[in-house]
Amino acid sequence: MTDKIAIVTGGSRGIGRDTVLRLAARGETCILTFNANQAEADKVVALAQEAGGRAAALQLDVGDAASFDGFVDRVRETLAAWGAERFDHLVNNAGTSSNKTLETITADEMDALYAVHFKGPLFLTQKLLPLMNDGGRIVNLSSGLARFAMAGRIGYGPIKAAVEALSRNMAFELGPRGITVNIVAPGAIATDFSGGIVRDNPEVAKAVAAAAALGRVGLPEDVGPVIAGLLSDEFGWVNAQRIEVSGGAHI
Repeated sequence: MTDKIAIVTGGSRGIGRDTVLRLAARGETCILTFNANQAEADKVVALAQEAGGRAAALQLDVGDAASFDGFVDRVRETLAAWGAERFDHLVNNAGTSSNKTLETITADEMDALYAVHFKGPLFLTQKLLPLMNDGGRIVNLSSGLARFAMAGRIGYGPIKAAVEALSRNMAFELGPRGITVNIVAPGAIATDFSGGIVRDNPEVAKAVAAAAALGRVGLPEDVGPVIAGLLSDEFGWVNAQRIEVSGGAHI
C-alpha cells in the first residue's frame, strides 16, 4: 500500500467515482466528497476498501465557500484517525451542468456556475494547502467545451476555460513547493451528468460518437486512469498542462 492520500471532490459518481477506485487499486487512501447522496458515497467507500485502499466520504457543497473551513476541520480529523497530518493529492472534480443559451441564461444561473466551477476549486484549494504535502499533485477538471462551442453551453464552456487559466496560475504559484497543477478536460461522457443525456438519449449519443475520431461516446473509465496517472510520481515533470480526454472530438 502506498502512503499517499488523495481528496477527490464529487467522488460518489461518474468520473470522480472511477478516479477514487483507480487510486484505491494502487493502494492509495482517499477522502471522497459527496453533495447529497451519502448512500452512493458509502458504496464507493466500500468498493475502494475492497480494492485495497482506505477511504472515507465527507459531505461538501463546493458551491458554498463559507462551508470550507468546517470541511477542512473534518479533513484534519479524518487524517488524524488514519495517523496522518497531511495529504498529497487533490482532484477538483465536483461540478454541475448547464444547458442555457445566450438568450436564456440568467445572472443567478451564471453566478451558480461561477460558485461551483471557479470559486469552489480556487478557495477549496486555498483552504486545503496548509494540509498538503510539498511535492503534491492537483488535477482540476475542465471540459472539451472550453475548446469548442456547442448549443446551450454559453455559461459552462467559458467558465471551464476560466478554470484552465486558474490552473496555470496555480501551477506558477505552487511551483516553489513542488506541487504540480494539471487540467483534465473530458469530452461528453456517458454518466448521469447533465441529466444523463449522453448515457440515456440514443440520438445524443449517436451525435457525440460521430464527432469523435474514435467513433464512440466516452466512459468514466476512459477518464479516471488519466487523472490517476497525473497524480503519480511518473508524471511529476508534467505541469500546467491541459489534457483533453475526448476520443478526438471535433478535431
